[in-house]
Amino acid sequence: MPVPPWLESLLGTAFFNVCRSHGDAARSECNMYCLDCKGDAFCLYCRSSRHKDHQVIQIRRSSYHDVVRVSEIQKVLDISGIQTYVINSARVLFLNERPQPKSGKGVAHLCEICGRSLLDPFRFCSLGCKLVGVKTNGDASLKLEEGREGISRDELREGSQQDIYPPTPPPPPSTTRRRKGIPHRAPFKS
Repeated sequence: MPVPPWLESLLGTAFFNVCRSHGDAARSECNMYCLDCKGDAFCLYCRSSRHKDHQVIQIRRSSYHDVVRVSEIQKVLDISGIQTYVINSARVLFLNERPQPKSGKGVAHLCEICGRSLLDPFRFCSLGCKLVGVKTNGDASLKLEEGREGISRDELREGSQQDIYPPTPPPPPSTTRRRKGIPHRAPFKS
C-alpha cells in the first residue's frame, strides 16, 4: 500500500514551539505543517510568506497531545478505522499514540497496535498506529484520497468550513440496571 511521502515526517514533527523567525509576534507558535514541503512545523506568519500556495494543515492540541481536524486530513488521506473524537465541537483524530495504563476488564474495543481502549469499534487509536498497522499487516489503507478532484487547492489551503463527519455507530446497549422504585429514607429517631 502506498503511504504518502509526507506522513512519516508529519508524525515525527515537533509542534507548538516558538517560531525562530517570528518569536516576538503574538501568534508565533509552530502549529502548521506543509504537505508540499514536508519540512518542520511553522507559524501563521511563515505560512503567509513561505507557504502561500501550498497544501497546509493546522495541528491543534488536546490534553497535551497533537490532533488534526477530520475535515482537513480526510481530504488528503484515508482515515478509515481510526477513532475520532469531538473536541470543542470539531471532530478530530490524534496524530500519535498516547500513553495509557493497561486496559481493564470489560473493554470491548482495543487499538490493534498499542492496546489502548477505544470508545467505538475502530481498529486504531491514532494516525501513527494506523501507519504501523499498514507497514506490518499491509491490509489497511493509508493511500491518498482518490476521486476527490472536485476539491480545489484553495479549499485544502484554507480549510473547508463544512465538516463532513463519517457516521458514528450507535453506543452499545447499557448493562446497568434501573431501580425498582423510589428509594425511601429511614425514619428519624427521636
